Amino acid sequence: MTAHKTGTREEWHAARLELLEAEKALTRRSDELARWRQELPWVRIDKAYRFETDDGTASLADLFRGRSQLLIYHFMFGDGARLTDERRGCTGCSLVADHFDSVIPHLNGRDITLVCASIAPLQELQDYKRQMGWRFPWVSSLGSDFNYDFGVAFTEEQRRNGADYNFRHVDEPGPQKEGMSAFALQDGAVHHTYSTYARGVEALMGTYQFLDLAPRGRNEDGLEFAQAWWRRHDEYDSE
Repeated sequence: MTAHKTGTREEWHAARLELLEAEKALTRRSDELARWRQELPWVRIDKAYRFETDDGTASLADLFRGRSQLLIYHFMFGDGARLTDERRGCTGCSLVADHFDSVIPHLNGRDITLVCASIAPLQELQDYKRQMGWRFPWVSSLGSDFNYDFGVAFTEEQRRNGADYNFRHVDEPGPQKEGMSAFALQDGAVHHTYSTYARGVEALMGTYQFLDLAPRGRNEDGLEFAQAWWRRHDEYDSE
């Protein structure tokens, strides 16, 4: 017998209608936040960042690939959850990245380019990409201030003395953190339009949306920490 509360179809229907009103209110609020996000002032970027790509060295403007909008996921590499000598990509960032390949054609069709950027040699990123069976563009920002300037990597001094992450001071930040930054290209100039960090990247994780619809939801109670269940997509069966 289930330990969960049970009821009649009529009771379920009444409760569902009440929940529906709350869901609709949340959707409307989400629409308002999206408009608010798009109204943020743009900040022109004059610093000359350089990246190593599959096609050679590129500027930030080059990463747009002829489109006017760019999303860059700051992928933790060589730092993060469940690393091994063979697999240096963060498991959490890998879960996020599993959602990219299928959405990219739709983003491209809406004048948006999506890439990942990591502080690691390009060859290591390419090797891990092949292991995971991914196709999305992944660039190396090694040797550039890019990840540091956009709040997802921290110098030794910052790690000792503290730094801002997710727009709040952190006393002891790790070497890297996750995030997503958005950019616009207009009249030849690149502008930073938005960044999100920490749980903000959950919006990129369709897996969580499915879990939230399931009877037991994310089912993270009792875990040592909420993300303890994360695995790379080919590691679940191995356990």
